[in-house]
Amino acid sequence: MHETEYETAIMKPKKSLGQHFLTSEGAVKRIVDAADITDGEQVLEIGPGRGVLTKALLDAGARVVAVEKDEALATELRDRFADAVSAGTLSVIADDILNSDLVDTEYGILNTKYSLVANIPYYITGAIIRQFLTASHQPTKMVLLVQKEVAERIIAREGNKQGKESLLSISVKAYGEPKMAGVVKAGSFNPPPKVDSAILVIENISRAFFKEIDEKQFFEMLHLGFGQKRKQLAGNLKARFSSEVVEQAFVACAIDTQVRAEDLGPAQWHCLAKELFSMQNS
Repeated sequence: MHETEYETAIMKPKKSLGQHFLTSEGAVKRIVDAADITDGEQVLEIGPGRGVLTKALLDAGARVVAVEKDEALATELRDRFADAVSAGTLSVIADDILNSDLVDTEYGILNTKYSLVANIPYYITGAIIRQFLTASHQPTKMVLLVQKEVAERIIAREGNKQGKESLLSISVKAYGEPKMAGVVKAGSFNPPPKVDSAILVIENISRAFFKEIDEKQFFEMLHLGFGQKRKQLAGNLKARFSSEVVEQAFVACAIDTQVRAEDLGPAQWHCLAKELFSMQNS
């Protein structure tokens, strides 16, 4: 099927799947540029839709594994990119990524470095970020088209005018380095969403943050700290740790006991986790 025939034959976006097909060539180029693809690099793409981004990734030299929940779209993609499928540079899998095991060998990423590059439905943004950052086989980087407001919350810096850190921003920064690589206007999609999007890049993904602290315990503490955001952090932590341990930890980390959870950056949370659990277990 020729590309022009494909464009006229493709079905309309499905609201039930949160489909907003990217139509702006400029936006696609910015996503691929942000991904900084090297020739032969393994890329996992979620929700390829009509394949606009898929084509750009292949043109950049990537070997792409595209996971598409919509089986009809997956079939169309295999037809459109039959040459790439035959050449082994593209695999199209009809599956729901949220119900799949990331390390399943059918994805072709079990024993190799890979990047995650995707225009994902807004409603699964948090689930996708969490799934891949906490995976046993993490991507080295993630380049995602997400709601602009979500991207801004993730890259928040302590004391900036946008406000404070969030549970999501600290969680992301514990695994990698997030940044925004540009804004994509709502009119760049079909149908256009109600809000603008942003290209979120998370680089240098690893578990280095957890070399001295337990990953599970850290997130238990983090969720406890953000459990009642309007209250002071020390008070929230005392639901799990003794007053003495909490106060000593705040002193050791040079943190004011009047702060709220949103006032602290990743390094301060790391220090608190290290001090709180070591003193509790001593």
